[in-house]
Amino acid sequence: MGKVGFIFPGQGAQYVGMGKELAERYPEARRVYEEASDSLGFDLGRMCFEGPDEALQETVNTQPAVLATSVACLTVLREQGIEANVVAGLSLGEYAALVAAGALSFSEAVRLVRRRGQYMQEAVPAGKGTMAAVIGLDRSDVERACHLASDVGVVEPANFNCPGQIVIAGETQAVERAVALARQMGAAKAVRLAVSGPFHCRLLRVAGDRLAADLARVDLREARVPVVANVTADYVSAPEDIRRSLIDQVSRPVLWEDSIRRMKADGVDTFVEVGPGKTLSGFLKRIAPEAPALNVEDGSSLEKFLDYWGEVC
Repeated sequence: MGKVGFIFPGQGAQYVGMGKELAERYPEARRVYEEASDSLGFDLGRMCFEGPDEALQETVNTQPAVLATSVACLTVLREQGIEANVVAGLSLGEYAALVAAGALSFSEAVRLVRRRGQYMQEAVPAGKGTMAAVIGLDRSDVERACHLASDVGVVEPANFNCPGQIVIAGETQAVERAVALARQMGAAKAVRLAVSGPFHCRLLRVAGDRLAADLARVDLREARVPVVANVTADYVSAPEDIRRSLIDQVSRPVLWEDSIRRMKADGVDTFVEVGPGKTLSGFLKRIAPEAPALNVEDGSSLEKFLDYWGEVC
């Protein structure tokens, strides 16, 4: 067996009831939600477990909720004696990766991502910006569609998720134009996403600037486990490099496919999606189909993973 990589999901993975079963079964998971609630001043665990869905879907709540659930799952894995050799997280998930690497305390991370969510939500007026998923085109064609559509406004690639799946972001009119062009170029599918803003494009620079002021006050430490950063698909470990990558990440594309390929090239052959949903496992099947698609988000997925772990170790 080679190296183990923990990968952490981003916004969009949330659902009412996430983390509830693990928090009921494992005191260490319950304590994560208690710490988050103490840090934020409201019952985050209750929002994750019971909703209401409308509140959970607000970016300002979604980000700490997904982070807390991912860290709760991580804590249960660690209690079972399972650690990662390398970590990475998609967008918001990078904060869980940094907690896992010991570079950022959980209590500081949960406060940071709540403010990050607020800044991202407020950066562009409602309706002025959006995102769209383009399926079945390669990078160069998606970049060309964005370039051609940029005469009506800002539109850029935002997430390079996996082969044949790229998300674009920008001003609504420009995104719609790029979607139409992508369809003309032969995209299997090109559809707008139900999101609250045009994340990971230059329209979000103001949010990154606001986040920079908060990050300047946070105690970041040297990463104890290698962390692959979204913006470079390369390793970050020094506090200043981590700080810079988190600021840049708000308004620059997420190089997720490249990040997984980097981990794979460096010997990671077992990837575990730690947190709600199976989005990253789906991407992994397209990037590295030979790797087992494993995830830990509840009791049954934990048991399935532990059975696999027991067989290979």
